[in-house]
Amino acid sequence: MTNPIEQAVERLVDARRSRQPAPVVAVADEAAAYAIQERVDKALGLVAAPAKHWKSGGATVATQTHAPLPDAGVWTTPADGSRWPFFEPGVEAEVALRLKAGVTPAQAAALDDEAARDLVGAMTVAIEIVDSRWEHGTQAPALAKLADFQSHGTLILGAWLDYDRGRDWAEEALEVRIGSAPVQIFKGAHSMIDPVRVLPAWLRHATRHGDAVPIGTIVTTGSWCGLLPAAFGDRVEVTSARLGTVVVQL
Repeated sequence: MTNPIEQAVERLVDARRSRQPAPVVAVADEAAAYAIQERVDKALGLVAAPAKHWKSGGATVATQTHAPLPDAGVWTTPADGSRWPFFEPGVEAEVALRLKAGVTPAQAAALDDEAARDLVGAMTVAIEIVDSRWEHGTQAPALAKLADFQSHGTLILGAWLDYDRGRDWAEEALEVRIGSAPVQIFKGAHSMIDPVRVLPAWLRHATRHGDAVPIGTIVTTGSWCGLLPAAFGDRVEVTSARLGTVVVQL
């Protein structure tokens, strides 16, 4: 009898190959979810090692979850996603950070928020298109979403700027335009206010198997707008007066 981890891996691999969503599988815990991520990646070769891009975030530092991002789905603005095989895309406006130094497991274990700021070399505004390989993916259990690379679809990155250590993130406003819908503004709306607070837990996760995280690694740090619906054909634009603009055509 197939165990739940094997069943989830089989269904997620088949969903990516067939481009048809799969019936959801119950995932027991975070350890199982991360094991499924790794086995799907191994089966399909989605992420070149070491991972160059990551997704991390959560409602609080204690509830963060993480996923390496498949290389083929990381783009720069302006991006054309009209031929990408999305199932049911949604939009998250985000800030991404890039490391200016590599991080060893020992360094990650001792890292706090203040030391994490010393690791950041650059920042940019970003769009994550969220998409699920599960049927009715927005209603899938949280652990099933985590197993599916946190429901990651694609990541679109803006132009990189030098990291501003003194930036007041509570004053940062991201404007989101989706198709013909009215502009929505999200000010100081990151769940941890300062997106750098994502780094310690993310780096401990990324180094948990004993490998260092290399210089230049990029992490997107969580949504400022929750999950907003989008439709095929929509032009999506996220703008920050201080960080610039990122655009994708669905």
